[in-house]
Amino acid sequence: MMSWRRFDLPNDREDIGRFLPWLVAFMVYLSIVALAGLLALERMTARWDHGVVGTLTVHMAPAATAEQNARRLKDATDVLTATPGVARAEPVPAARVAELLEPWLGPSVRDADLPLPLLIDVELRDEPEVDLGQLGRSLDAVVPGTAVDDHRSWLRRLVSLARAVEALAAAMLGLVALVTVVAVVFATRAGLAVNRDVIEVLHLIGAHDAYIASQFAARAFKTAFKGGLLGFLLAAPTLFAIGFFAARIEEGLLPRIEFGPVHWGMFAAVPLLAAMAALVSARTTVLRTLGRMV
Repeated sequence: MMSWRRFDLPNDREDIGRFLPWLVAFMVYLSIVALAGLLALERMTARWDHGVVGTLTVHMAPAATAEQNARRLKDATDVLTATPGVARAEPVPAARVAELLEPWLGPSVRDADLPLPLLIDVELRDEPEVDLGQLGRSLDAVVPGTAVDDHRSWLRRLVSLARAVEALAAAMLGLVALVTVVAVVFATRAGLAVNRDVIEVLHLIGAHDAYIASQFAARAFKTAFKGGLLGFLLAAPTLFAIGFFAARIEEGLLPRIEFGPVHWGMFAAVPLLAAMAALVSARTTVLRTLGRMV
């Protein structure tokens, strides 16, 4: 049975063991930040991916009077609703158009008498697929100067980029875990070398390899868990700071970065997972090394 309280080996003699908690803290910090980025990217990608389902924007130049603008919007909307594959077509109110232009033209755009473009928001069905070329020609025949803006092409590229970044973040998590395991293995081997004489004495008095391995494993677990807790305490304010600054960005550009209890539970589990990985790595390393020594 593993001894968690009594340590017969003076494992604190080696210098490498003193730096292991700091190394684990740094790795846990990187892991939590990478995991948070992965979760935020997943939410962002799901939001963009939903937009790829099918949205269009039909825009046209404004006419001289409000009545003419209303007529142009109605004629274009009638063409759209009569097109197979169009689920919804709604004119965008002038106030909403001014709100969309405000970041570029300033707050005065709401009160200024500017010729704002006429927009129609269009949602497509999955089937049948709409022939955008034919749709554009039909609209231009009824309302000259009408253009169709297809969001799907650039949204697909944006989603592909986000998926690639997600894969990179996942690879970073795997690399951090690998480096942590390698560091524990290296520290364990250093401890075996430093305490070789003590291990031989323990063998002489009847200690089994499993007992000696449990000593190193318990020490590695305790050391890694302390470092992991430090890494978590450093990562928590970092995530709050990222969420604070992200909330100040224009709401339409990025989704709100908020983490619920489940997410924080995942973050809190990282130190424990790091400690368990250190335990298994140390125990396996000691058993293999002692097997070759006998």
